[in-house]
Amino acid sequence: MQTEQFQLHAQIEQRHWWFVARRQIMRRLVADVLPPSPDTTVIDIGCGTGANIASLADDYDCVGIDTSSEAIELCRPRFPRVRFIAGRAPGDLGEEVERARLFSLMDVLEHVPDDFATLSELLAASTPGAYFLLTVPADQSLWSPHDESFGHYRRYDRQRFERLWADLPVSVLLVSYFNSRLYPLIRLIRAWNRRRERSAGEAGTDFWVPVRPINRVLKATFAGEARVLLGLLRGRRRHGYSRGASLIALLRRESGRVRVSKNSPL
Repeated sequence: MQTEQFQLHAQIEQRHWWFVARRQIMRRLVADVLPPSPDTTVIDIGCGTGANIASLADDYDCVGIDTSSEAIELCRPRFPRVRFIAGRAPGDLGEEVERARLFSLMDVLEHVPDDFATLSELLAASTPGAYFLLTVPADQSLWSPHDESFGHYRRYDRQRFERLWADLPVSVLLVSYFNSRLYPLIRLIRAWNRRRERSAGEAGTDFWVPVRPINRVLKATFAGEARVLLGLLRGRRRHGYSRGASLIALLRRESGRVRVSKNSPL
């Protein structure tokens, strides 16, 4: 991400329907597996401009880390209740990594060339019993100038996503597509943008804040997917969404040695 995109996120992430609804879903899933406690540490890897981890700060001991010092400087004055670190995980987390009960990587893995190594290094450093909440953009057919502006290496399908943790000591509590109800609309917009060879929004992205009534409807539509995802997590549903603009997984680290590879087998 570049300066103008960090600035855009900081301006809109507390209002824009996609950011707000995704945080609402995240908060409900986290609370379902991890009872709120100020003594429970949650770490957001690749925290960007900070709103995701800050949304948990009322209930947990929160840490955000990002390789961009520029992003961290945007976080600190806005969210003083969160400890922010400019650096790389897990090395620059110090003892925090062993205390953490949950790690979130929300739209992070598509930004790294070796996503397998990134996830396996974090799993190796974590304590058995820790949870990992992962989200990634889905469906390569949605690739557009938006992805290029953000420096994405890939979009995922479910098989590619699940191969990230194959043979690693984890239990899979949830995996599903999401941002599914709005998928037809998103697909139409991305196809149009590919034809025009440019993004629809600001700073080379598809992000702009719609007028309030539309923003509210879009937020409610996306956030309403939490019911299906919670049903899947609790074992009340056998299947989640079969397609969507994103994928989500909730994993639990189990005992066992993690083989850390610098060369992704994918």
